[in-house]
Amino acid sequence: MFLPGGLKSLLPHVLRRIIRCNRLSISNTSGMAEGYKQANVVILHKSLADDFEKFCHANNGPLPLLYRSKPGDWKCPSLSSDSDIRTDCLQYKIYEHGACTGSLKSLKEYSEQLKDMVTFYLGCSFSFEKAVQNAGIPIRNVEQKCNISMYKTAVPCYSVSTFCCNLVVTMRPIPESKLEAAVLATSELKEAHGAPIHMGDPGLLGIPDLSKPDYGDPVHLHPGDIPVFWACGVTGVEAVINCRAPLAFTHYPGCMFITDLKNDNVTVRSSREVPQVHCISQDPLHYSIVSAEAAQKIKTLETLIGIDPGDRGIIHLRCQDELLKACLSISHARSVLITTGFPTHFTYEPPEENDGPPGALAIAAMLQALEKEVAIVTDQRAMNLNKKIIEEAVQLGILKRPVPLLSYQRENANSALMFLCENGNPGRPRFDHLIAIERAGMAADGNYYNARKVNIKHLVDPIDELFLAAQTIPGITTTGVGDGGNELGMGKVKDAVKKHIKNGDVIACDVEADFTIVAGVSNWGGYAIACALYILSTCEIHDRYLRKAVGFPQLSKKMVWLLALPSVTKALTRYKRSEKDDFSSLVSWPRATFHCYPYNISVKREGDIIMMIWSTFLFCNVTMDNGYEMILYTKR
Repeated sequence: MFLPGGLKSLLPHVLRRIIRCNRLSISNTSGMAEGYKQANVVILHKSLADDFEKFCHANNGPLPLLYRSKPGDWKCPSLSSDSDIRTDCLQYKIYEHGACTGSLKSLKEYSEQLKDMVTFYLGCSFSFEKAVQNAGIPIRNVEQKCNISMYKTAVPCYSVSTFCCNLVVTMRPIPESKLEAAVLATSELKEAHGAPIHMGDPGLLGIPDLSKPDYGDPVHLHPGDIPVFWACGVTGVEAVINCRAPLAFTHYPGCMFITDLKNDNVTVRSSREVPQVHCISQDPLHYSIVSAEAAQKIKTLETLIGIDPGDRGIIHLRCQDELLKACLSISHARSVLITTGFPTHFTYEPPEENDGPPGALAIAAMLQALEKEVAIVTDQRAMNLNKKIIEEAVQLGILKRPVPLLSYQRENANSALMFLCENGNPGRPRFDHLIAIERAGMAADGNYYNARKVNIKHLVDPIDELFLAAQTIPGITTTGVGDGGNELGMGKVKDAVKKHIKNGDVIACDVEADFTIVAGVSNWGGYAIACALYILSTCEIHDRYLRKAVGFPQLSKKMVWLLALPSVTKALTRYKRSEKDDFSSLVSWPRATFHCYPYNISVKREGDIIMMIWSTFLFCNVTMDNGYEMILYTKR
């Protein structure tokens, strides 16, 4: 009899012979044959084989196909030199019409039936355990001498014919300080499921209780550990169950086929493709992944929009990487609520300024293109104005369809909760993310002030209450965009506002957002959010994480996203910046200095119209040399 301790250093062909002789007293192959690939096994009738192969290719995160046999072939020469799939797994399961009818140590008694069956060998996360250990990361289930934990999720796989099921995942507890190292160690091992598909709260995957895995054993987290989830080949077992084949076999979860292939064929990765990990929510705990290249582009945007044309001291309000984290959070959101509106022109009805609504529409247009639900909430007195703006945006093609326009009034203590959640139930929020852009924010004394310390409370509906209520509702994250510190969400930097912004001790907003984006002009922040969402959507690393490694990459929709970007052809907004909250109407443009990202452009003047001669660029901040500013945003 062999004991587990010496198995990790044995060569695969030796282990297969031992397994074949039924001489092992272990329940799983985790930690065995370190550095070699292990495989999940699915055996189906040949009539189902083509559809199952398509199913694997459509969901190659959980089902990376290593080898497909011919009917009746019990060997896999490209994976092992001397193997017999009937005997070389520790244990098997048998399924008849979708029901598990038993477990077996050998399939030899089914040799006749196997002549008409095809074996699929699918990658397994046990294969990357050595790489994870080499990165200095503990493998808790190996430490605890138990099988890995496997869970059914609420994430649907891409269906092919009769093969349809939800994703199954493995969970490994990873110390928080090692999260990025775990992603780096596994992301290029695509035949072993690659990078994680989720890090954080299991409830976000539809897993109710980590102590009750659907397959395998519970693995205990140490203090400071984060549950990290990888796509799992047991997804294939679920597909077999749901297709209700008259007869099918699989490996017993955790009892893999051990191949002769080493995990040393890792593609060399360029520095820009290196994945980064960022925490985007504390309640529920949630981390996201993005490539270094995409992250750097968004950080460049954040720097660009931080230019302070009015020299008001906003540089002191900026929080590093807030644009990146906010947009990662929005990227994961299903439904987003946007609010804008800052009354300043008291001689007009309604008295709104033109900073805010354009940025809000830019965000809404990109969210629509990304197929997310989006709505706008604003003051009751400004409903007609915003309705006309939205209608015109649809006519101009800026929006694909009208955005629902809402208003909020406090009727009782539960008004905000009822507005944000179905029937006021915090467990069923209507929105995942709230965005305030150039929205008047409540100061510490309960009033609302413009930059000149004028109290405008009588013109502002209490939409701040939605942001305050969101702080108590798990699953709703908030972002505030502002350029002076008196906007909703700027409470996160209120101390800096009081210290560095004129009249800050009075006007500083007291209501915090989870993420605070500070821009020279708030509209710039809105345009930057739209641009950052485009960058994230075209990032393959982030796209895979968003779709949980099931289905196909979404990059085929790139042109739809491009068309959603605010562009020069859609609008050339021109305004004079005399002082904050006071803009004039149309003016002719003098010479201009252009700061472009990421490419350069040249300009020429034709009357009072600047014609753009450009190749491709995403974002352009224009500072006129006589005090005019504008933001230009065009298609790549």
